[in-house]
Amino acid sequence: MRYSLRQLEVFLACAHHQNVSRAAESLNMSQSAASTALKEFEQQFDLRLFERTGKRLRLNELGRQLWPRAEELLERARELEDTLLAHGDLGRLKIGATLTIGNYLAAGIMARYMEIQPGARVELEVANTSAVAQRVLSFELDLGLVEGELNHPDLEMIPWRNDELVVFCAPEHPLASRPRLDDEDLKAATWILRETGSGTRQTFERAMAGLLPELNIRLELQHTEAIKRAVEAGLGISCLSRVSLTDAFKRGALVELPVPHRDFRREFYFALHRQKYRSAGIERWLELCRQIA
Repeated sequence: MRYSLRQLEVFLACAHHQNVSRAAESLNMSQSAASTALKEFEQQFDLRLFERTGKRLRLNELGRQLWPRAEELLERARELEDTLLAHGDLGRLKIGATLTIGNYLAAGIMARYMEIQPGARVELEVANTSAVAQRVLSFELDLGLVEGELNHPDLEMIPWRNDELVVFCAPEHPLASRPRLDDEDLKAATWILRETGSGTRQTFERAMAGLLPELNIRLELQHTEAIKRAVEAGLGISCLSRVSLTDAFKRGALVELPVPHRDFRREFYFALHRQKYRSAGIERWLELCRQIA
């Protein structure tokens, strides 16, 4: 074999970080060793995989074609190593989840996964839908659990479970006693919403089609708990996933506002790179998520 797995690791680290120094640091190597490994890798096959601008590296077309194949090969090698070391056949998983899923669903799934597979290692990163998708596309995450609908040729979106958004307010809010809200109520209200780029905001804007320019959006926040606290404080009304509001509704801290003429239904999805190797761990995680749903 004319190349080593270490050379592939250096190539992938450089693809991720677009810089040899940061790639070397991520692999606990010296910069000179990483530079040498990358140079030898290219010279062995008489090719170039990066465009170089100063210290920055950018994958060229050949490098982009090689990237997913190298990722798959290394993932298989890691899985084999885990098996040989008797650490279990599921290995390490890096999961990305959007804020609603990460805060209210993923932690429980992760605990269950590690319970039934002792020794398994799971890393959970929580971000909005667009950020999770980007990290799946760059192979920094094995898969994403997302709320938004994404269209990208390299992403496979697999439906997971149904969800719905709910409009809500504080018990003392003037709208709290209304049996239902109409469009005039929605336009007159002061709104506190998730930020653009989140799956929740995407669903909200779709449901409010035709009204968006007339809505009074007072605050845009990145965290559901911050939004709930702001609504409890009487700063306005909001719209979040029902799974994030169950406890607050039970305690009476927040009140649901029916909006029957607007469709707030949506689905949660698994987001996977189409060329990502699906290890036993990934398949087991998907199976467990479906069982819990």
